[in-house]
Amino acid sequence: MIVSFDWLKDYVAIDVPAEELERRLMMAGLNHEGTETVGDDLAIDLEVTSNRPDCLGHLGVAREAAVLLGKPLKLPPVELTEHAQPAEKLTSVRIDCPELCYRYIARVIRGVKIGPSPPWLKRRLATLEIGDINNIVDITNYVLMECGQPLHAFDLAKLTGRQIIVRDARAGEPFRAINHKSYELTPGMCVIADHQRPVALGGVMGGADSEVSQKTVDLLIESAEFSPVSIRNTSRALNLRSDSSHRFERGVDPAGVEWASRRCCQLILESAGGELAAGSVDVGRRPPEREPIVLRLDQLARVLGIEIDRQRVREILAALGNREVRADEKRVEVIPPSWRQDLTREIDLVEEVARIHGYEDIPEDVSVPMSKSARRDDDRVLERVRHVLSAAGLDEAYTLSAVDEDAVKAFSPWTDRPALKSETPILRGADHLRQSLIPSLLAVRKTNEGLSNLDIELYEIAKIYLPNGDDLPEEWWMLGLTTGGDYSHAKGVIEAIVSDLMPGAALDVDSLSDELLTDGRGARLRVGGELFGFIGEVSQQGLERFALRGPTTVAEIKLSALFAGATLIPQYTPPANFPAIQRDLNLEVDESVRWADVAANVRQAGGDLLEAVEYQDTYCDPQRLEKGKKRLLLRLRFRWAEGTLTNQEADDLRDRIVAATGGQLR
Repeated sequence: MIVSFDWLKDYVAIDVPAEELERRLMMAGLNHEGTETVGDDLAIDLEVTSNRPDCLGHLGVAREAAVLLGKPLKLPPVELTEHAQPAEKLTSVRIDCPELCYRYIARVIRGVKIGPSPPWLKRRLATLEIGDINNIVDITNYVLMECGQPLHAFDLAKLTGRQIIVRDARAGEPFRAINHKSYELTPGMCVIADHQRPVALGGVMGGADSEVSQKTVDLLIESAEFSPVSIRNTSRALNLRSDSSHRFERGVDPAGVEWASRRCCQLILESAGGELAAGSVDVGRRPPEREPIVLRLDQLARVLGIEIDRQRVREILAALGNREVRADEKRVEVIPPSWRQDLTREIDLVEEVARIHGYEDIPEDVSVPMSKSARRDDDRVLERVRHVLSAAGLDEAYTLSAVDEDAVKAFSPWTDRPALKSETPILRGADHLRQSLIPSLLAVRKTNEGLSNLDIELYEIAKIYLPNGDDLPEEWWMLGLTTGGDYSHAKGVIEAIVSDLMPGAALDVDSLSDELLTDGRGARLRVGGELFGFIGEVSQQGLERFALRGPTTVAEIKLSALFAGATLIPQYTPPANFPAIQRDLNLEVDESVRWADVAANVRQAGGDLLEAVEYQDTYCDPQRLEKGKKRLLLRLRFRWAEGTLTNQEADDLRDRIVAATGGQLR
């Protein structure tokens, strides 16, 4: 925001050099970017943060200067001479989209004379690097830069039916802006239309068909309040930005819409003549009432570490425009001004008092009471999950929540509903909310392969978004991982997580068929009978789809199951008093038999004496084995808590397990 130093003096009696004012504004939150001399004036460039749209006009900066310098603020008086014919007889306004346009005020001036602006107006606009066009357009720009409220002047004769209809844009509707470029509109964009066509893109830019020209005689002056989200989406979708959209995106002063309209008409009458119709056509909501905020005075000492005099606190809040409702020795209750929409909480008032009192007046060694915050159980779970994954050699990845349509179709195991689509892509084509982390991780894997990174072991902890009818989407915290190892390696990582957080829980698997995964090498994971996740080796078709060169295995699990079932209190297991006995089995089974089924039968048959069962290898040789057969090599570990098992007892257990599996011992 470029500010004219001379212009500020119209509102505040500044009695300090420009350098001192710049320093004070900077210390109060308006960072000084630089100052240039323009003629006899100074152009001061201030950085205005997005939460302070009130400072996107000279009046807002003047309010800050008045408080910092302890000077009164002088608002320009607005006095209008209106003629008898009411404005509602000359035009009409209708809002068909109140969710996009909150309020619209139209005033009519007839018989104006278009010409150059007076020299004082040209000089002030030049300081702000704004070129002069004609007296009408220049005045709308002047008022915009004065109070931060965008305005627009229409040639009333060019409005079909002399009416204004504020409505939602139609799909594919064409619009030609005053920059003489054509745009194709979509629903969700607010247009200002007459009886036939759009004449302006609400809050962004006026239209070429209704702009003021040398032949203009009658004017319709627009002052409105639009939805910030709508303006932001429209501006980004069309890549069309303006001083107006910059302010509407951040929110304008609801109570300033009427003042700006009157101020604009006053200046037009002074420089272009004409007759102002009586009253205005004012449609939409009125400025909403602000809720009071209570500031407990002891919170200043708690947060800032210093005591500030109670009367000084009241003076600061009043100077900033807050209306005091009540005050006593312990608290002050105020209603924030309409132009400070960022003031909603007690801590906001603490910050206001601190920055006006002066951050530099708070000693560096001041003692601020601190209290230790407790971590949530979910955060503790995620910390342990990350610890296990890091120990397994995986690095954490961060990817966008929005992906393209192909990524959504590549793998969506949690739902068969179409993915939610955003109107504005985060990146080109990335306009769908993802329903799985796996496609994003495979895309990252492709990037790493292209950079010749051979060790690509990645995981991500993030949300996926599943449609839920007309309600808000379901947001699930997920863990996704990709590894160059095989199915067993990835499953071992998942088992390590379950073992660390849910001791004693068994990880069961069911077969899964999916185009992304190799047949027979993909599975559903279950814990306690509930669906826990998915795992599998990526098929050749899947590798080609993501342009991957090396073998890849992926897995994805629901973290909600870990959040609900995690044991976060350390558990003590006494060391065994008696030795274990191991037996290696080489079972010949049908080729269709899955290891998960074999392991389940082994555990059931082994009972309490079976301490562990470990998969070792699978052997397939059509030359040495019968057709349709394979051999599974596994290791069993037996232990009895009350004594040492004999070899015969271990052999009996082994034989019982072999019989339960239905295989033949080799």
